[in-house]
Amino acid sequence: MTETVDYDALIPNNVGLADDPKLQRALEKWHPGYLDWWNSMGPEGFQMADVYLRTAVSVEKEGWAKFDYVKMPEYRWGILLAPAVEERAIPCGEHVGEPAWMEVPGAYRAMLRRLIVIQGDTEPASVEQQRHLGSVSPSLYDMRNLFQVNVEEGRHLWAMVYLLQKYFGRDGRDEAHELLERQSGSEEKPRMLGAFNEETPDWLSFFMFTYFTDRDGKMQLEALAHSGFDPLSRTCRFMLAEEAHHMFVGYTGVKRIVQRTAEAMTSAGIEDPYDIEAVRALGVIDLPAIQRKTNLHFSLTLDLFGSEESTNAANYFNAGVKGRYHEDKLQDDHQLRNDTYPVMKLVDGELQLVEVPALNALNARLRDDFIEDCRGGISRWNREISSHGIDFEITMPHVAFNREVGEFADLSISPAGRVVDAPTFEAKTSTWLPTSEDRAYIEELMQPQFEPGEFAGWIAPPQRGIQNKTPNFLYVKLP
Repeated sequence: MTETVDYDALIPNNVGLADDPKLQRALEKWHPGYLDWWNSMGPEGFQMADVYLRTAVSVEKEGWAKFDYVKMPEYRWGILLAPAVEERAIPCGEHVGEPAWMEVPGAYRAMLRRLIVIQGDTEPASVEQQRHLGSVSPSLYDMRNLFQVNVEEGRHLWAMVYLLQKYFGRDGRDEAHELLERQSGSEEKPRMLGAFNEETPDWLSFFMFTYFTDRDGKMQLEALAHSGFDPLSRTCRFMLAEEAHHMFVGYTGVKRIVQRTAEAMTSAGIEDPYDIEAVRALGVIDLPAIQRKTNLHFSLTLDLFGSEESTNAANYFNAGVKGRYHEDKLQDDHQLRNDTYPVMKLVDGELQLVEVPALNALNARLRDDFIEDCRGGISRWNREISSHGIDFEITMPHVAFNREVGEFADLSISPAGRVVDAPTFEAKTSTWLPTSEDRAYIEELMQPQFEPGEFAGWIAPPQRGIQNKTPNFLYVKLP
């Protein structure tokens, strides 16, 4: 079933907004506040630049986006739902097999609202975290990718605000307003999840964020795409099409940094990746620093999955408002009443897998799916390193390392998964996590390169450009 996108409206949409005047007025009232937020908290210094961006014009798998120059405040943010699935049934929980809900069930109203608000809060948060990066872009190609990620996060905010305003009345309107009031890192009104209040001080951090933290977004959206509430399911299914590019930016960004470091080391005849002074003298990012950044961003992202055992997660699943990753491909009863799942716990001073009721372990299971999903890109980073004859592997730290949420909060666990005492952990922190020296050095490298086809010396050019353009294509026309 194809649903036409109305691009003549102030708010492009394929949800028949013109047929719902009350909702249309509410969203048009919210629109100026959104633009105020975008202009004050979006990419700093580049609002008048012409950027070669893709804009969604369809919800079909083929030809769903067009590419053209646009100034970001004029970007056509829209409300887009994936095509409806005829006779779709609720895929999990107590209502499995029943017809999917077209309206919010009263019993699950608060539950659904919270899920939508939390997802909505992450979208503007990442834009705020990344707003200063344009001024130190390593190339116009990378600048364009940053801005593409930013405008699509803005569109994802619109997606959640539509659901709030259409299905949750005054409460939804109030929540939509609050999404523009909170700010990443604010002491008074911070964003709801910890990782979205962290700084993104440099481009390596940005690439790590888009590889790891946007992958958490993928996992959460995939689980919500199996919601029994059909408008949420359809919203998330379309968001996943855009999210894939964000992870591509992260994967290729880190790979290009690794490639440039390995090339520079090989050219200079440096075989020891731990000869930090010699490597940094080449103007590239040393591999141990990349490992420390990996440790940080991976562990921060794991906290986003919440406590390993969660009554809330069990209730979401039982109600049918949130499924599991690839729920439709799993071979079980989709109710989990008698199933168990192994969860890592600290038992008698040692980390062990313990079987717990599967319903209570849904967060742990989704986190494990995330970890498995991360492996492919990291293995390709390592192939790049080994192709230059350098003996070094980037690894994901143990699931218990550097955690502040859940089973391992406040425990002292090494990246290898060894239980240590607090003084030992403190003494080794500079080996395991980014140091002030790392940050100062990397920030020193963050010098802008705004000439078409030119790239900063610490990152390799991409193998191919956007939409098969050459790397020297003018991706951003600066004012």
